[in-house]
Amino acid sequence: MTVLSRRAFGTGATAAAASLLVGCSSGGEGVRTSGTPSSGATPTQSATGNRTSAKSARAVGRSAPVRLRIPALGVDTPVMRLGLASDGTVQVPPLTDHDQAGWYEHSPTPGQTGPSVILGHVTVGEYGDGVFHDLTRLRRGEKIVARLENGTETEFTVTSLRTVAKADFPVDDVYGNVDRPELRLITCGGPRDENGYLDNVIAFAALTSSTSP
Repeated sequence: MTVLSRRAFGTGATAAAASLLVGCSSGGEGVRTSGTPSSGATPTQSATGNRTSAKSARAVGRSAPVRLRIPALGVDTPVMRLGLASDGTVQVPPLTDHDQAGWYEHSPTPGQTGPSVILGHVTVGEYGDGVFHDLTRLRRGEKIVARLENGTETEFTVTSLRTVAKADFPVDDVYGNVDRPELRLITCGGPRDENGYLDNVIAFAALTSSTSP
């Protein structure tokens, strides 16, 4: 899986222009995006359309996620940081760490205003199922909990789950500016060909509560 990036994301209502490309090989997973969300964009249609389905909580300070729980799927996983590789691609969890999710460190941290982006494998060839193997089973109203480095726990409520063709990846909905804390979980899905998965599965969620240590 590779990701081409033209720049990182902002941590507040203003996001830097960004274009990401993540490919799914036959041995891994990813997300394919194209297009450029503009700086200072208004909240995306995805975000505004979901506002009645999850009551937003107050944003928390920036602190990196260290653990992710999805009770409905039995997921309880460490979260590693993913940055940019030397060739300008966004790093992804190594295939040997198929049981771990990865937070893209140039996106907001979970609970900050804006879309926090977490990637995880669906399958990893000889290593078997990935941490987001069952992401398609997630349903609206179910909970996602991210524990932060400072001990804060941020709880998100799923507002929607979408499976999209990589060629039609909703860049602005995923990476565009929003005026509340939101979370995106991204993996691959759908049919496969010789190059890997053809679709992406994206879970959208909004912060509904937080607990400080």
